[in-house]
Amino acid sequence: MNSRLKNILKKTLPLLLGVFLIGYSYSITSAEDRENIVEAIKEANYFWVIISLLLGFLSHLFRAIRWNLLLKPMGYQPRLINNIMAIFTAYLANLGIPRSGELLRATTISTYENVPFQKGFGTIIAERVLDVVMLLLIVLITGILQTEIILDYFAAKQINFVKLITVGVGLLICGSLFLFYIKKAKSGILLKIKHIVQGLIEGISSIFQMKNKGLFLVYTIAIWVLYIAMFWVVKFSIPETAHLPVSAILAAFVAGAFAMTATNGGIGLYPIAVSNILLIYGVDKTAGDAFGWIMWSSQTIMVVLFGALSFLFLPILNKNK
Repeated sequence: MNSRLKNILKKTLPLLLGVFLIGYSYSITSAEDRENIVEAIKEANYFWVIISLLLGFLSHLFRAIRWNLLLKPMGYQPRLINNIMAIFTAYLANLGIPRSGELLRATTISTYENVPFQKGFGTIIAERVLDVVMLLLIVLITGILQTEIILDYFAAKQINFVKLITVGVGLLICGSLFLFYIKKAKSGILLKIKHIVQGLIEGISSIFQMKNKGLFLVYTIAIWVLYIAMFWVVKFSIPETAHLPVSAILAAFVAGAFAMTATNGGIGLYPIAVSNILLIYGVDKTAGDAFGWIMWSSQTIMVVLFGALSFLFLPILNKNK
Protein backbone atom coordinates (compact mmCIF):
# COMPACT_ATOMS: atom_id res chain seq x y z
CA MET A 1 0.00 0.00 0.00
CA ASN A 2 1.60 3.28 -1.10
CA SER A 3 1.81 6.35 1.14
CA ARG A 4 -0.77 8.30 -0.86
CA LEU A 5 -3.41 5.58 -0.39
CA LYS A 6 -2.54 5.37 3.30
CA ASN A 7 -3.07 9.12 3.70
CA ILE A 8 -6.40 8.96 1.87
CA LEU A 9 -7.61 6.08 4.06
CA LYS A 10 -6.40 7.83 7.21
CA LYS A 11 -8.45 10.90 6.31
CA THR A 12 -11.59 9.21 5.01
CA LEU A 13 -12.05 6.08 7.15
CA PRO A 14 -13.06 7.91 10.38
CA LEU A 15 -15.58 9.99 8.44
CA LEU A 16 -16.94 6.92 6.63
CA LEU A 17 -17.19 5.10 9.96
CA GLY A 18 -19.20 8.00 11.37
CA VAL A 19 -21.56 8.01 8.39
CA PHE A 20 -21.95 4.23 8.68
CA LEU A 21 -22.79 4.51 12.39
CA ILE A 22 -25.44 7.14 11.65
CA GLY A 23 -26.97 4.75 9.12
CA TYR A 24 -26.67 1.85 11.56
CA SER A 25 -28.29 3.85 14.35
CA TYR A 26 -31.12 4.77 11.97
CA SER A 27 -31.63 1.16 10.86
CA ILE A 28 -31.90 -0.31 14.36
CA THR A 29 -34.60 2.13 15.47
CA SER A 30 -38.19 1.80 14.44
CA ALA A 31 -40.14 4.60 12.79
CA GLU A 32 -41.95 5.18 16.09
CA ASP A 33 -38.67 5.38 18.02
CA ARG A 34 -37.24 7.88 15.54
CA GLU A 35 -40.38 9.97 15.84
CA ASN A 36 -40.12 9.88 19.65
CA ILE A 37 -36.45 10.91 19.54
CA VAL A 38 -37.22 13.87 17.27
CA GLU A 39 -40.12 14.84 19.53
CA ALA A 40 -37.91 14.65 22.63
CA ILE A 41 -35.33 16.89 20.94
CA LYS A 42 -38.02 19.39 19.96
CA GLU A 43 -39.47 19.52 23.47
CA ALA A 44 -36.10 19.84 25.23
CA ASN A 45 -35.48 22.89 27.42
CA TYR A 46 -32.93 24.79 25.32
CA PHE A 47 -32.15 27.23 28.10
CA TRP A 48 -29.79 24.58 29.49
CA VAL A 49 -28.35 23.93 26.05
CA ILE A 50 -27.47 27.62 25.74
CA ILE A 51 -25.83 27.50 29.20
CA SER A 52 -23.85 24.47 27.99
CA LEU A 53 -22.70 26.39 24.91
CA LEU A 54 -21.58 29.34 27.06
CA LEU A 55 -19.61 26.99 29.29
CA GLY A 56 -18.09 25.38 26.20
CA PHE A 57 -17.04 28.75 24.80
CA LEU A 58 -15.53 29.70 28.16
CA SER A 59 -13.46 26.50 28.14
CA HIS A 60 -12.08 27.45 24.71
CA LEU A 61 -11.27 30.94 26.01
CA PHE A 62 -9.36 29.45 28.94
CA ARG A 63 -7.52 27.18 26.51
CA ALA A 64 -6.44 30.25 24.51
CA ILE A 65 -5.22 31.99 27.69
CA ARG A 66 -3.40 28.84 28.82
CA TRP A 67 -1.69 28.58 25.44
CA ASN A 68 -0.08 31.99 25.99
CA LEU A 69 1.36 30.71 29.27
CA LEU A 70 3.30 28.13 27.23
CA LEU A 71 4.36 30.62 24.55
CA LYS A 72 5.40 33.47 26.86
CA PRO A 73 8.59 31.82 28.26
CA MET A 74 9.81 31.49 24.65
CA GLY A 75 9.36 35.23 24.10
CA TYR A 76 5.98 35.18 22.31
CA GLN A 77 2.67 36.59 23.47
CA PRO A 78 0.08 36.46 20.67
CA ARG A 79 -3.09 38.49 20.83
CA LEU A 80 -5.79 36.55 22.65
CA ILE A 81 -8.28 36.98 19.79
CA ASN A 82 -5.82 35.29 17.41
CA ASN A 83 -5.35 32.42 19.85
CA ILE A 84 -9.09 31.88 20.12
CA MET A 85 -9.63 31.98 16.36
CA ALA A 86 -6.69 29.63 15.77
CA ILE A 87 -8.24 27.15 18.22
CA PHE A 88 -11.68 27.30 16.58
CA THR A 89 -10.22 26.84 13.09
CA ALA A 90 -8.35 23.81 14.44
CA TYR A 91 -11.54 22.29 15.84
CA LEU A 92 -13.34 22.92 12.57
CA ALA A 93 -10.53 21.30 10.57
CA ASN A 94 -10.62 18.23 12.81
CA LEU A 95 -14.26 17.68 11.86
CA GLY A 96 -13.10 17.15 8.28
CA ILE A 97 -9.65 15.58 8.67
CA PRO A 98 -8.68 14.09 12.06
CA ARG A 99 -5.58 15.64 13.69
CA SER A 100 -5.22 18.20 10.90
CA GLY A 101 -6.35 20.90 13.31
CA GLU A 102 -3.12 20.81 15.33
CA LEU A 103 -1.09 21.54 12.19
CA LEU A 104 -3.48 24.30 11.10
CA ARG A 105 -3.43 25.86 14.57
CA ALA A 106 0.38 26.00 14.60
CA THR A 107 0.41 27.36 11.04
CA THR A 108 -2.17 30.04 11.89
CA ILE A 109 -0.28 31.35 14.91
CA SER A 110 2.94 31.27 12.89
CA THR A 111 1.36 33.27 10.06
CA TYR A 112 -0.30 35.98 12.14
CA GLU A 113 1.91 36.18 15.25
CA ASN A 114 5.33 35.17 13.86
CA VAL A 115 5.63 32.22 16.24
CA PRO A 116 7.93 29.63 14.60
CA PHE A 117 5.90 26.63 13.50
CA GLN A 118 8.03 24.10 15.39
CA LYS A 119 7.72 25.99 18.67
CA GLY A 120 3.98 26.57 18.28
CA PHE A 121 3.40 22.93 17.37
CA GLY A 122 5.52 21.82 20.33
CA THR A 123 3.30 23.73 22.77
CA ILE A 124 0.19 22.15 21.18
CA ILE A 125 1.68 18.67 21.66
CA ALA A 126 2.41 19.54 25.30
CA GLU A 127 -1.24 20.57 25.71
CA ARG A 128 -2.45 17.35 24.11
CA VAL A 129 -0.27 15.22 26.41
CA LEU A 130 -1.69 16.99 29.45
CA ASP A 131 -5.22 16.60 28.12
CA VAL A 132 -4.66 12.84 27.83
CA VAL A 133 -3.43 12.77 31.43
CA MET A 134 -6.50 14.70 32.58
CA LEU A 135 -8.85 12.39 30.68
CA LEU A 136 -7.18 9.32 32.21
CA LEU A 137 -7.55 10.92 35.65
CA ILE A 138 -11.27 11.41 35.01
CA VAL A 139 -11.51 7.79 33.83
CA LEU A 140 -9.88 6.71 37.11
CA ILE A 141 -12.25 8.84 39.20
CA THR A 142 -15.21 7.50 37.22
CA GLY A 143 -14.03 3.93 37.77
CA ILE A 144 -13.78 4.51 41.53
CA LEU A 145 -17.29 6.01 41.63
CA GLN A 146 -18.62 3.13 39.53
CA THR A 147 -17.00 0.34 41.59
CA GLU A 148 -20.31 -1.24 42.56
CA ILE A 149 -21.63 -1.24 38.99
CA ILE A 150 -18.34 -2.68 37.69
CA LEU A 151 -18.40 -5.45 40.30
CA ASP A 152 -22.02 -6.27 39.44
CA TYR A 153 -21.08 -6.41 35.76
CA PHE A 154 -18.19 -8.77 36.48
CA ALA A 155 -20.50 -10.96 38.58
CA ALA A 156 -23.16 -11.06 35.85
CA LYS A 157 -20.55 -12.00 33.24
CA GLN A 158 -18.93 -14.48 35.69
CA ILE A 159 -15.52 -12.87 35.19
CA ASN A 160 -12.76 -14.51 37.28
CA PHE A 161 -10.83 -11.84 39.23
CA VAL A 162 -7.72 -14.03 39.53
CA LYS A 163 -7.58 -14.40 35.74
CA LEU A 164 -8.23 -10.68 35.31
CA ILE A 165 -5.38 -9.75 37.67
CA THR A 166 -3.09 -12.29 35.96
CA VAL A 167 -3.84 -10.76 32.56
CA GLY A 168 -3.22 -7.29 34.00
CA VAL A 169 0.16 -8.27 35.43
CA GLY A 170 1.05 -9.98 32.16
CA LEU A 171 0.23 -6.84 30.17
CA LEU A 172 2.26 -4.73 32.61
CA ILE A 173 5.31 -7.00 32.16
CA CYS A 174 4.91 -6.98 28.36
CA GLY A 175 4.59 -3.20 28.38
CA SER A 176 7.73 -2.84 30.51
CA LEU A 177 9.71 -5.11 28.18
CA PHE A 178 8.41 -3.18 25.17
CA LEU A 179 9.55 0.14 26.69
CA PHE A 180 12.94 -1.41 27.48
CA TYR A 181 13.45 -2.47 23.86
CA ILE A 182 12.25 0.92 22.62
CA LYS A 183 14.82 2.63 24.86
CA LYS A 184 17.58 0.55 23.27
CA ALA A 185 16.29 0.97 19.71
CA LYS A 186 18.66 2.47 17.13
CA SER A 187 16.82 1.85 13.88
CA GLY A 188 13.53 0.79 12.27
CA ILE A 189 9.99 1.22 13.56
CA LEU A 190 11.10 0.97 17.20
CA LEU A 191 13.30 4.03 16.72
CA LYS A 192 10.30 5.97 15.38
CA ILE A 193 8.24 4.91 18.39
CA LYS A 194 11.15 5.92 20.63
CA HIS A 195 11.17 9.41 19.13
CA ILE A 196 7.40 9.71 19.65
CA VAL A 197 7.70 8.65 23.30
CA GLN A 198 10.62 11.05 23.82
CA GLY A 199 8.58 13.86 22.28
CA LEU A 200 5.70 13.17 24.64
CA ILE A 201 8.05 13.17 27.63
CA GLU A 202 9.63 16.43 26.48
CA GLY A 203 6.16 17.91 26.07
CA ILE A 204 5.26 17.04 29.64
CA SER A 205 8.60 18.24 31.03
CA SER A 206 8.23 21.63 29.31
CA ILE A 207 5.14 22.23 31.42
CA PHE A 208 7.08 21.67 34.64
CA GLN A 209 9.77 24.10 33.53
CA MET A 210 7.30 26.99 33.34
CA LYS A 211 7.39 29.88 35.81
CA ASN A 212 3.59 30.00 36.06
CA LYS A 213 3.07 26.28 36.70
CA GLY A 214 0.41 26.97 39.34
CA LEU A 215 -1.63 29.24 37.06
CA PHE A 216 -1.23 26.78 34.18
CA LEU A 217 -2.58 23.99 36.40
CA VAL A 218 -5.52 26.16 37.49
CA TYR A 219 -6.51 26.84 33.88
CA THR A 220 -6.10 23.16 33.00
CA ILE A 221 -8.40 22.06 35.82
CA ALA A 222 -10.86 24.84 34.94
CA ILE A 223 -10.98 23.70 31.29
CA TRP A 224 -11.87 20.13 32.24
CA VAL A 225 -14.33 21.18 34.94
CA LEU A 226 -16.06 23.29 32.27
CA TYR A 227 -16.09 20.31 29.87
CA ILE A 228 -17.89 18.22 32.46
CA ALA A 229 -20.15 21.11 33.50
CA MET A 230 -21.31 21.76 29.93
CA PHE A 231 -22.19 18.06 29.70
CA TRP A 232 -23.84 18.06 33.13
CA VAL A 233 -26.19 21.02 32.58
CA VAL A 234 -27.65 19.45 29.43
CA LYS A 235 -29.21 16.73 31.59
CA PHE A 236 -31.74 19.32 32.78
CA SER A 237 -32.95 19.87 29.22
CA ILE A 238 -34.71 16.47 29.21
CA PRO A 239 -36.97 15.35 32.12
CA GLU A 240 -35.81 11.72 31.88
CA THR A 241 -32.14 12.66 32.47
CA ALA A 242 -32.59 15.45 35.05
CA HIS A 243 -32.25 13.00 37.98
CA LEU A 244 -28.91 11.53 36.88
CA PRO A 245 -26.15 11.58 39.54
CA VAL A 246 -22.65 12.93 38.91
CA SER A 247 -21.28 9.39 38.56
CA ALA A 248 -23.64 8.69 35.63
CA ILE A 249 -22.74 11.98 33.94
CA LEU A 250 -19.02 11.23 34.32
CA ALA A 251 -19.46 7.76 32.81
CA ALA A 252 -21.37 9.17 29.83
CA PHE A 253 -18.83 12.00 29.50
CA VAL A 254 -15.93 9.51 29.32
CA ALA A 255 -17.77 7.42 26.71
CA GLY A 256 -18.41 10.54 24.65
CA ALA A 257 -14.78 11.69 24.97
CA PHE A 258 -13.47 8.41 23.57
CA ALA A 259 -16.11 8.50 20.82
CA MET A 260 -14.79 11.93 19.78
CA THR A 261 -11.39 10.40 19.04
CA ALA A 262 -12.74 7.42 17.07
CA THR A 263 -14.57 9.35 14.35
CA ASN A 264 -14.38 12.92 13.02
CA GLY A 265 -15.63 14.95 15.98
CA GLY A 266 -17.62 11.94 17.23
CA ILE A 267 -19.96 11.93 14.22
CA GLY A 268 -22.36 8.99 14.44
CA LEU A 269 -20.60 7.32 17.39
CA TYR A 270 -21.01 10.01 20.07
CA PRO A 271 -24.82 9.73 20.49
CA ILE A 272 -24.63 5.92 20.43
CA ALA A 273 -21.90 5.78 23.08
CA VAL A 274 -23.62 8.25 25.41
CA SER A 275 -27.05 6.64 24.99
CA ASN A 276 -25.74 3.15 25.79
CA ILE A 277 -24.11 4.37 29.00
CA LEU A 278 -27.31 6.14 30.09
CA LEU A 279 -29.24 2.90 29.58
CA ILE A 280 -27.29 1.44 32.52
CA TYR A 281 -28.74 4.18 34.73
CA GLY A 282 -32.33 3.54 33.76
CA VAL A 283 -32.69 6.19 31.05
CA ASP A 284 -34.78 4.80 28.20
CA LYS A 285 -33.19 4.64 24.76
CA THR A 286 -35.34 7.41 23.29
CA ALA A 287 -34.31 9.92 25.96
CA GLY A 288 -30.69 8.72 25.86
CA ASP A 289 -30.50 9.14 22.10
CA ALA A 290 -32.08 12.59 22.37
CA PHE A 291 -29.55 13.60 25.05
CA GLY A 292 -26.63 12.35 22.94
CA TRP A 293 -27.80 14.11 19.79
CA ILE A 294 -28.53 17.38 21.60
CA MET A 295 -25.11 17.36 23.25
CA TRP A 296 -23.20 16.47 20.09
CA SER A 297 -25.10 18.68 17.64
CA SER A 298 -25.05 21.79 19.85
CA GLN A 299 -21.27 21.64 20.37
CA THR A 300 -20.66 20.78 16.70
CA ILE A 301 -22.80 23.72 15.55
CA MET A 302 -20.78 26.02 17.83
CA VAL A 303 -17.50 24.75 16.37
CA VAL A 304 -18.75 25.07 12.78
CA LEU A 305 -20.12 28.59 13.39
CA PHE A 306 -17.14 30.04 15.25
CA GLY A 307 -14.66 28.07 13.14
CA ALA A 308 -16.12 29.53 9.95
CA LEU A 309 -16.17 33.04 11.44
CA SER A 310 -12.54 32.60 12.51
CA PHE A 311 -11.51 31.63 8.99
CA LEU A 312 -13.28 34.77 7.75
CA PHE A 313 -12.01 37.28 10.32
CA LEU A 314 -8.43 36.10 10.82
CA PRO A 315 -7.15 37.77 7.63
CA ILE A 316 -9.41 40.80 8.18
CA LEU A 317 -8.22 41.49 11.75
CA ASN A 318 -4.63 40.82 10.73
CA LYS A 319 -4.61 42.57 7.34
CA ASN A 320 -1.26 44.23 8.11
CA LYS A 321 0.47 40.86 8.59
